[in-house]
Amino acid sequence: MPDIGNFSQVAVIEINVAPGDTVRIDDPLITLESDKAAMEIPSTAGGKIESIKLKVGDKVSKGDLILTLVEEATEPAATKPAMAEEKLITINVPDIGNAKDVAVIEVNVAVGDTLALEAPIVTLESEKASMEVPATVAGVVTKILTKIGAKVNVGDPLVEVRGQVTQKTATATNKPTSTTSAQTATNRPTSASVNNGVLLSSPAVRRLARELDVELQKIKGTGEKGRITKEDIKKYLQSGGSAIPAMPVIDFSQWGKVSTQPLSRIQKLSAGFLHRNWLNIPHVTQFDSADITNMEAFRKANKDKVEKAGAKLTPLVFMMKAVVAALKKFPTFNSSLAADGENLVIKQYYHIGVAVDTPNGLVVPVIRDVDKKDILELAKELASLSALAREGKLTAAQMQGSCFSISSLGGIGGTAFTPIINAPDVAILGVSKSQMQPVYVDGQFVPRLMLPLSLSYDHRVIDGAVAARFIVSLGEFLQNVEKL
Repeated sequence: MPDIGNFSQVAVIEINVAPGDTVRIDDPLITLESDKAAMEIPSTAGGKIESIKLKVGDKVSKGDLILTLVEEATEPAATKPAMAEEKLITINVPDIGNAKDVAVIEVNVAVGDTLALEAPIVTLESEKASMEVPATVAGVVTKILTKIGAKVNVGDPLVEVRGQVTQKTATATNKPTSTTSAQTATNRPTSASVNNGVLLSSPAVRRLARELDVELQKIKGTGEKGRITKEDIKKYLQSGGSAIPAMPVIDFSQWGKVSTQPLSRIQKLSAGFLHRNWLNIPHVTQFDSADITNMEAFRKANKDKVEKAGAKLTPLVFMMKAVVAALKKFPTFNSSLAADGENLVIKQYYHIGVAVDTPNGLVVPVIRDVDKKDILELAKELASLSALAREGKLTAAQMQGSCFSISSLGGIGGTAFTPIINAPDVAILGVSKSQMQPVYVDGQFVPRLMLPLSLSYDHRVIDGAVAARFIVSLGEFLQNVEKL
């Protein structure tokens, strides 16, 4: 178990792997739930799982054993650097100029953390500037040799790391004034670090603020000397930021009898995701109706054949196929905005998320490679995943990797709605209840089965004209499903 903050004895609510499974670094192993949040614990190594050392319902803390695995070799032995060996290396304070007795204001690692080369270990602050000290060796942190508030100088020990190092690296990292450290842990003066009426924050905090597009000037720091911490940023975002005032606390019992019902775990998790997506993505919704008269006739003609094969032929199966056809025609919809906000990641695969209503809340299992599967395969997989969703047995992997999502309320009713985009997707299709309507065709009104569609899209990525063309093309594909 890694460092999970100030939590201890946290309940294991889900085990996502089993003996014999092969996992990669960062694959989710277990899910924990504390009083305040649910969290997934990722794997810090890749390999084949040998044994699971806990079960659902167990209480765990930092350092507890989760599982054992046989680690995969990352490179042939013959290609490993000569004279490489695993040893304990102490990373010291590098050359920080003429500064003396510099304060440690942040410790960015914990015992057990896997440390990448040049990852920030601690943040120091002198009278003139704040600076991050990077790791000069990669490995696993075995000891923390300093603490917040400590005064340090060149050569003072910071952390001990067990890592694979060459003789050259070991020699360099044992030097009090490592050349590598001196080059990478440079003094970076910043007005945000000076206590002269201007806000205080470390480089790590400012980097996080840039990544989340948060203005530090709007946040009140709770750290030493009013310093803004990462926790302050998290609380600011959870409250919706200063632009959105917090909801008042109201005693509803003053007007009558009330009862309290706790939200389910899924509802609590979904609330945070939906709030984040709604605040961060500029939503626009395009509405249209598709003529599915021929589609419904085709579905009814093939319904019995599919049921004999052990599946149920629903309109949603045809919608998935039509969506893939539209995604191929308009690849911008099959993309995600890169973290830098300057590039689009265009996907060459077609995984469709399907919103499923369950007793515990809404979940979105993902059906992969829809373009490569026929109607019968999709019908079977949709039924299987929907059943797992209602039983609460979906794994985290089965709800990740979507390109585009569909939320269908056609079985309930309604004429239109505005679905919230399932980030990092850039669009989502809302489907309402189909109705027979008179449609003017060739000089006369004829009855046609019309399906209301609501397409929400990320306006940072997709223009209105492209969205209109997408939904029109989607309607044409639905009108001619036999061609799919």
